[in-house]
Order: sequence, then structure tokens, then C-alpha cells
Amino acid sequence: MALTMTEAAQVHVARQLAERGKGIGIRVGIKTAGCSGLSYVLEFVDDVADEDEVFEAGGVKLVVDPKSFVYLDGTELDFVKEGLNEGFQFTNPNVKNQCGCGESFHV
Repeated sequence: MALTMTEAAQVHVARQLAERGKGIGIRVGIKTAGCSGLSYVLEFVDDVADEDEVFEAGGVKLVVDPKSFVYLDGTELDFVKEGLNEGFQFTNPNVKNQCGCGESFHV
């Protein structure tokens, strides 16, 4: 399968990269954290490693390491604004449980 981004996420990432002045996209990964076990990690990407999975959406690259891809395969990344809050939202078909605050998940 793959990782995908909504148009809102593509526009937001492209804008952030332009403001930053460099980069080819964002790295999406996971780390052990939170009350449910795993949480998402996002960071700018300047270079891609040979073992990385790379997906492109709207001219922006989504880069994922092989260990994280196991947990993220099929995920859609969105950027949402709700009132004064804004941020990335993950729709991950692999998630079995999520903590109450939405910061961590379990597969």
C-alpha cells in the first residue's frame, strides 16, 4: 500500500518547506511513547536514505523508514483547523486503540 496526504496537508507542508528555505518533504515515523504505546513523529527531510519508502503527493515527499512503515502502511495524513487549533491528523487503518487525548495509539 502507501501513505497519502490530503490536499490540505500537501499545501501546509509545501508552505512550511518554502518558509524553511530547503527540504524535499517530511519524514513520518513512530516512537514508543504515551499511554497507548506509540506516537507519531514528523520532521523535515533534506535527504532520503536508501532503505526509506518514499511517496509523493502534490510535489511533496512523504518519507518513511522500514520499521515505521509496518505501522503506518495505508495511513492518510491530513491538516485540519478546528477553531483556534490546527494540526496534523492521522487516519491509520492499523490502529486498534487510541488514548483519550489522541496523542498515542496501539496496533
